[in-house]
Amino acid sequence: MGKYIISLDAGTTSNRCIVFNKDADMVSIAQKRLTTYYPQPAWVEQDPIELWSTQIGVCTEALARKNISAEDVEAIGITNQRETTIVWEKETGEPVYNAIVWQCRRTASMVEELEKKGYTETIRQKTGLIPDPYYSATKIRWILDEIEDGQKRAENGELLFGTVDSWILYRLTHGEVHKTDYSNASRTMLFNLHTLEWDEELCEMLNIPMNMLPEVQDSSSDFGVSDKSFLGA
Repeated sequence: MGKYIISLDAGTTSNRCIVFNKDADMVSIAQKRLTTYYPQPAWVEQDPIELWSTQIGVCTEALARKNISAEDVEAIGITNQRETTIVWEKETGEPVYNAIVWQCRRTASMVEELEKKGYTETIRQKTGLIPDPYYSATKIRWILDEIEDGQKRAENGELLFGTVDSWILYRLTHGEVHKTDYSNASRTMLFNLHTLEWDEELCEMLNIPMNMLPEVQDSSSDFGVSDKSFLGA
């Protein structure tokens, strides 16, 4: 059994890594600020590669500060900024557009259209949410509309969506795992709280192919094994 547990904190303004021992004492910590881009008023973006590289960087640094071997780490947990939306190529793992951050309001007109079409109560009943650009759903739609052949590529299974936890998990496992937990899924405006599944009607509402969406499971369950090329074990 390993001696330590790693917590990856993928925040909005910075990425942190905290190493805990089995008594839940904080043993080591490393942190690095993230760059945020504002291409237009009320638009907020981040670079998915920077999100990943700084996260793995602070993880390596936190272990190095106390000369801890990755072989002594029992598990990794992830906490993350919510609703932030990333779409990437399934085959290469490369993002097709910058991460659209939860604060971004670029899809306000899209949300207004959903309200005009009478979706407000359906969304509220199924998700517990009120339609808002804050959530991931309209961000996914915007990216698919923005990139070349986005809809076609998504329908063909070439593109994947994830919030920041899914993105880090996909990278940590070298593309082996495309998953999220219930708490992140519930903030997308596509997840049915009653069935605990992605909702077909809500996906059709924005014409989002369901094959883009990650598998959803309990927050504290086993999500896979990190590739040893990143931390050495």
